[in-house]
Amino acid sequence: MKKKLVLFTLFILPIVAYLFFATGVNSFMFLPTVTPSVPDLGHWTSLDGKPVSLNEKITILGFTGDNILERKGNYFNLNQKIYNKNKDFKDFQFVMVAPQGTEAQVKEILGSLDDITDVSKWLFVFASKDQIKAYYDQLKLKGELDVHYGTNNVFIIDKKRNLRGRKDKDEYKEGYDTSSPSDLYNEMTDDVKVILAEYRLALKRNNAHRQI
Repeated sequence: MKKKLVLFTLFILPIVAYLFFATGVNSFMFLPTVTPSVPDLGHWTSLDGKPVSLNEKITILGFTGDNILERKGNYFNLNQKIYNKNKDFKDFQFVMVAPQGTEAQVKEILGSLDDITDVSKWLFVFASKDQIKAYYDQLKLKGELDVHYGTNNVFIIDKKRNLRGRKDKDEYKEGYDTSSPSDLYNEMTDDVKVILAEYRLALKRNNAHRQI
C-alpha cells in the first residue's frame, strides 16, 4: 500500500497537476464580460486622419491623458509585455484615446517605439476632453479618469465590443495597470492569451462546419 502511495505521489500526482494547469490560462478558457457592447469610436481619427474602429478587432484600449510623455515608461512596459507578443495576430490592435493638442507628444512616443518594434498596430485617436470623458463614462467602470483625462489602466475589448476582465473573488478586474510590469506580465498576459485562444477556437469551429 505504501509503495502504491509513493508511486502515486511521485508520478501520477504531478501529471494530474500539470493537466489541471494546462487546461486553460487563468484556470478557465473564458473571461467574463464587464461591460457589454461598449460604443465604437465614432468619427475620431488617427494621426494620419484615418478612422479607427473597435468592430471585429481585439483591442487594447487606453486613455493617455494630456501628459503623455510623463507616462512614457508605461507605453514601453505595455509594448514589451503585451504588444510585441501579440502584434502578429491579424485582428489585434492597440487604441489609445488622446486629447486634441497632444499630437506632438504622440509622435514622439511613436518615434521612440518605432526604434524597437513595428508600430503599425499602435493607433492613437484624438478627441476633445469633454468627448473623452463622455465616452469613458459609457464604459461604466469604477475607476475614473485623472485630472489629465487619462488613466494608467488599459482595457481588453473583444471583437463584439464587450469589455472583458477577470473576476477576483467578488469583484471584476476592470483594467490592467501599465505602470506595473508585474500586473501586465502576470495577469494581462494570461488574459490576452485567453481572448486570443477563444477566437482561434471559434475560427477552427467555423472552418470545421464549412467542411461538413
